[in-house]
Amino acid sequence: MLRGACCYSPAATTLTSICCAAAFKLSLSPTATTTTRLSSSSLSSSSIKRRIYTFNYNYYSINSNTSFNRYPLLPRASSSSQEASYSTGSGNDAGRELLVQHLLVKEEDKDVLYDLQKRLIRGEDLSDLAVEYSICPSKEEGGMLGWVRKGQMVPEFEDAAFTAPLNKVVKCKTQFGWHLLQVLSEREESVLEDIQPEELHANLQDPEFREDAQFIDVREPHEVERASLSGFQVLPLQQFGSWGPEVTTKLDPQKDTYVLCHHGMRSLQVAKWLQTQGFRRIYNIAGGIHAYAVNADPSIPTY
Repeated sequence: MLRGACCYSPAATTLTSICCAAAFKLSLSPTATTTTRLSSSSLSSSSIKRRIYTFNYNYYSINSNTSFNRYPLLPRASSSSQEASYSTGSGNDAGRELLVQHLLVKEEDKDVLYDLQKRLIRGEDLSDLAVEYSICPSKEEGGMLGWVRKGQMVPEFEDAAFTAPLNKVVKCKTQFGWHLLQVLSEREESVLEDIQPEELHANLQDPEFREDAQFIDVREPHEVERASLSGFQVLPLQQFGSWGPEVTTKLDPQKDTYVLCHHGMRSLQVAKWLQTQGFRRIYNIAGGIHAYAVNADPSIPTY
């Protein structure tokens, strides 16, 4: 079972875990400046970030073909299209993302559920109880699910999460059992879009554009030697373990981030992962450096 396989919608993705689904609901429209309401509890924003990252990183693995295994936050991009699939959800929650932790017990274990509710009322921490009692694999990270949005979760869990007051532990029942969940923070949904090579090429001629944005090339070093774009920081996907834990120190999550690979598939995977790490505006270069060479700058070699 995937880590946290206990609340995400099976319709979301072929790589579905329940609590870290690979189907992202992404907005095509630009969003306003991010607003995040942090928990008023003793959990600091820095500890939130650390726990989210640990949850994501520990479940990352990659094989020799650069496909992601058992890592629900980095779905395999569809080979049938170079473009991501984007939608915005529905209702007033379309632009919201929630930071959620939870614990799960079996449907028949109502006595355990009631005891845990009493302990929470007495002031015990949900994350500590999740480590000890939850049957969800997310227990290893204190039940932390990370940032979630509409359309990722099974309906019962989604309804409970998106109507729960901030920091209040609420109960819901799904096909997996009984959940006690807590929304720790909320923010506006981040933006992920494809950008066409021709548009990027035109933008790159503007020094202010280069100054205000940041650029990542996730190809391997031997690929970069064959063809490259100036100004792109090389963060090879197969070396994720070396740069992933430091991504928010290497890069600024508030700046526009452009991600490049050979054909636009690996870059889309990384772009989606960057969303889970708090990056606000991410642009996947459609068709990768191959399309850039063919359609925008023929001086770039193809391979």
